Amino acid sequence: MTMPRGAGIDRALAALGLMLALATPAQAQVGPSKTFRDWIAGCDNTKSCTALSLPGGTEDDIAFLRLDRPAGTDGAPALALKLRAQKLKPSFTIALALDGAPFPAAGRPLQATSSDGEVAEISIPPAEAEALIAAARKATTLTAETETGSFKVSLVGSVAAMLWIDERQGRLNTPTALIRKGTTGIAPAAPALPIIAGKPASGKPLAKAEASALTKAMRAEIKRREPDSCEDMPDGFTDTDGAWTLDGTLRLLAIACSRGAYNVSSQFWLVDGRDVAKARPAPFEGAASKATSELVNADFDPKTGQISFYAKARGLGDCGSSGSYGWDGKRFAVLQWSEMSECRLLPGDDWITLFRSAER
Repeated sequence: MTMPRGAGIDRALAALGLMLALATPAQAQVGPSKTFRDWIAGCDNTKSCTALSLPGGTEDDIAFLRLDRPAGTDGAPALALKLRAQKLKPSFTIALALDGAPFPAAGRPLQATSSDGEVAEISIPPAEAEALIAAARKATTLTAETETGSFKVSLVGSVAAMLWIDERQGRLNTPTALIRKGTTGIAPAAPALPIIAGKPASGKPLAKAEASALTKAMRAEIKRREPDSCEDMPDGFTDTDGAWTLDGTLRLLAIACSRGAYNVSSQFWLVDGRDVAKARPAPFEGAASKATSELVNADFDPKTGQISFYAKARGLGDCGSSGSYGWDGKRFAVLQWSEMSECRLLPGDDWITLFRSAER
């Protein structure tokens, strides 16, 4: 059963939907994600897929299952149970049950470890993982018992999520399918990983006074062009503005334009020299229809030429999007993109990767 959400989460999800619609790179073939009741699944541009169970949304201590599977005939599924709780022991045992029946059938407990006392990950052996996937057709709840507590994981929606992954990877009715198996056929090979030729900022760094003058001029130019597109920032808050030389006389400017309790949105501009009157929006993929290019909680590293961002849909940071762009000499190409469209206490490290690349 899908857990009810409060008005606060509804508002967060509405904001998240708008945020993702504006930010998702269109040209880079970012993969899809989809919610199936108490599960969510997504695949990246190489058809490597992930399925996650969604915690109830209110518990302090949570458990969830994570299934990862690369594309291709040799792409083997990996299933793990993750716990987040207080005062986990460095080493402990965990007993599983499906709808109250011991799992595996022999009732053998699994060994678990925690390096920080708060998070534990238990890799489920392949044979047990296959049995659990098969049992999920009928079972509705996986229970995990430790010496200090009990955790429940909903399996409602898991079969639909895995069936969707089979379809995305071209495994339906083949021997390697998770759900709808067949006796013949092979899964298509994984698409090639895109190679991005990234470039670090190579120009002379700007002096602090010069950078400050340039960002102030750009802020005034934005106000002239589109008065309502960028808020006036309080004194001291413009310290989040920045200016860097990318190559020769080409500068990248970041102008903070809106702020909330946990997000700062910045516009990024490209300027040749000091001529802000001819500034153009930084060419982030997917932002061509916008007069400016904006990223949330963004940070530019001139040593790598990369901009990272982390857009939180609510203060807990359990939903939103994160990723990075790399400068290739002409544009900022998306390097990595992760997303979580459900605000259900899943940590950022477990958000689903929807785009990945390699650099040269």
